Amino acid sequence: MGLKSFIYRSKEWMEGFATRPGALLAIFLISFAESSFFPIPPDVLLIAIAIAQPKVSFKAALWCSVGSVMGGVLGYGIGYFLMESVGNSIVNFYNAHQVWAKVVETYNGEVGMWFLAGAAFSPIPYKISTIAAGATHMDIIPFILISSIGRAARFFLVAGVIYFIGPTAKGFIDKYFDKLSIAFIVLLVLGFIALKYIL
Repeated sequence: MGLKSFIYRSKEWMEGFATRPGALLAIFLISFAESSFFPIPPDVLLIAIAIAQPKVSFKAALWCSVGSVMGGVLGYGIGYFLMESVGNSIVNFYNAHQVWAKVVETYNGEVGMWFLAGAAFSPIPYKISTIAAGATHMDIIPFILISSIGRAARFFLVAGVIYFIGPTAKGFIDKYFDKLSIAFIVLLVLGFIALKYIL
């Protein structure tokens, strides 16, 4: 089975959990796995849950955020302690050597924390970012704090849009999420620049 077929079937499998009693546990586990090795972003299940069960939208976003950050710490640990074995295998699986090299170079530069913030919120592969953070020995406390803010912002935004706009928001998110992510990052950067001059 090819990677595209695997991703498509995984997407269908995830959406099947939306109305089951264990939906919140499922989104926690999937979010955890996606942060270090699983290919499908948990947004797929989060959107499905928010549409099927609007009352638990924000609870699902919370579980999604917690699972993702905890999985990010696992990814960090893989990069820090197991890069030569497990970490390289994950990079090879996604054929992400060029991306990996650029991420490592960025983390070793002056904008490493900014890049992590972008990866935590945007469609940039978060799993590669978490492993690279460990491999480059980024400080763990800032890593956890930035990851927590970025992941929560992303998942609560998705849940909020679905909750307040309704099922028609699914198509909108699928089509414009990349642009929404970029807009958020730009606003975040401008906010920090403003604080630099104000304080």
